[in-house]
Amino acid sequence: MLKNIDEILADINVKDYENYGKYIAKLDLKLLNNKNKNGKLILMTAMTPTPAGEGKTTTAIGLGNAMRKLNKNAGIAIREPSLGPCFGVKGGATGGGKSTVEPYDKINLIFTGDFPAISAAHNLLSAMINNHIFHGNKLNIDPKRVVFPRNVDMDDRSLRSIIVGNGDRNNGILMNDNYVITAASEIMAIMALSVNYADLKNRLKNILIGYTYDGKPVFAGDLNAGGAMAALLSDAMKPNIVQTSENVPAIIHTGPFGNIAHGTSSITGDYIGLKLFDYLITEAGFGSDLGFEKFMNIFTRESKLNVDAVVIVATLRALKYHGGAKNIDSADMNALKNGMDNLYRHIEIVRDFGINPVIAINRHTTDTGEELKFVSGELDRANIIYSISEVYSRGGDGGIDLAEKVMKNITENKIKYTYDINDDIRTKIIKIAKNVYRASDVKFSGDAEKTLKIIDKYNFNNFYVCMAKTQSSLSDNPKLLNAPDHFTVTVNNININSGSKFIVPVLGNIMTMPGLPKKPAAENIDIDNDGNITGLS
Repeated sequence: MLKNIDEILADINVKDYENYGKYIAKLDLKLLNNKNKNGKLILMTAMTPTPAGEGKTTTAIGLGNAMRKLNKNAGIAIREPSLGPCFGVKGGATGGGKSTVEPYDKINLIFTGDFPAISAAHNLLSAMINNHIFHGNKLNIDPKRVVFPRNVDMDDRSLRSIIVGNGDRNNGILMNDNYVITAASEIMAIMALSVNYADLKNRLKNILIGYTYDGKPVFAGDLNAGGAMAALLSDAMKPNIVQTSENVPAIIHTGPFGNIAHGTSSITGDYIGLKLFDYLITEAGFGSDLGFEKFMNIFTRESKLNVDAVVIVATLRALKYHGGAKNIDSADMNALKNGMDNLYRHIEIVRDFGINPVIAINRHTTDTGEELKFVSGELDRANIIYSISEVYSRGGDGGIDLAEKVMKNITENKIKYTYDINDDIRTKIIKIAKNVYRASDVKFSGDAEKTLKIIDKYNFNNFYVCMAKTQSSLSDNPKLLNAPDHFTVTVNNININSGSKFIVPVLGNIMTMPGLPKKPAAENIDIDNDGNITGLS
């Protein structure tokens, strides 16, 4: 049964907050000044995801529930759901079964308005760019070289390429434009990385919006847009706090995707969580080749935080999927055996960063005793720490063994980064592709080469690399399952996100504006006469 959020916050001695109804609150940034000793940071990642889903968020929530059952001062910090996946494929992103964050319907649908605020700030800048060009273009911006897109939090493939300013001259300058989903907005990344309002405004001013006719970069600060954008984001900067299905405090803030952005919740949310809890469980989007890599190479550097333990979530169904099974819900020992290579590769990736992970086998009702025995035996022989997790069906009780093994595995880790921050961008991209993905070669398109020259010319080489890559494969080709090798990664384009200090190489056919599937999850979502929402799984 849910508790009033005031009771949840009183239990952890938090007084600086603002209520958003009975079960939701926003935490005041004053809590960042808390001098309490930092807790231990536990990072949740996964093997290469499949269409069936591996339950990373569910496992993170369940682990927090289990730690509380062991009388540990634990909390979780996860990302806010985007409407795109909610109405598209997932139907919701608040965990599942007996391990959820609540109230799940409010969290999945608009929540406290953070995403709309980010979209508003983003589109304000888009409007100011076009408005400046229309009213004389004092900055000499080349309309054909505007690189800052428009934004909406919805999967809509028809917005990937558009024309604006159609009609008479009062409608503005006729020019090409495009939309990205809110989770891929540079402002989302900036929100996740900013630690105070001054930091936020500085990053917003540094957003690259385009180039002049003679090729010089133009930034949001040149349009005096930073202050108004920051004003729209004033409340969104404050982390949200709710509770799990077992009344464990849950900080939910920002929501960059792990495949087209850096895939973590906010630095402010983690900072506050580590001051409130002895153990903070957070997650990074998709597999260890995506959100985890970015968490280690980008997030820990920006936040100056260490990672004390890592959990890799796996399922027998995913192992069979990567092993070539035709039906992942049926027993297939050959496919299960072959698919272990994908899990082993993710273990290698985590170990390359200097951390020995714990494997959480997220149990499904279709798993057989023979299959579980086989996977357990393989992991035992390889001396890999693992636990059979049943947090979906049993809540915290189903994660006790996992919690005990994770706490036992907490160590003082020294992160081994994939690249040196002083490496040039080309070198950083190649090191990630070869050392994380295990690519044999990296090719750069003509457009990518042109952007690399701009990066060199305007001294952007000290930025981080945030790869935009398919989540369905360790390579840049979604059809290459399991643990591919001897493949070439192709960098088709490179985006410069100077506000977040990201260079975003776009690999393969990855899209920053997804499309709805043939049968979107939105078809199953409804509301009754009493206001009860259904269909959000």
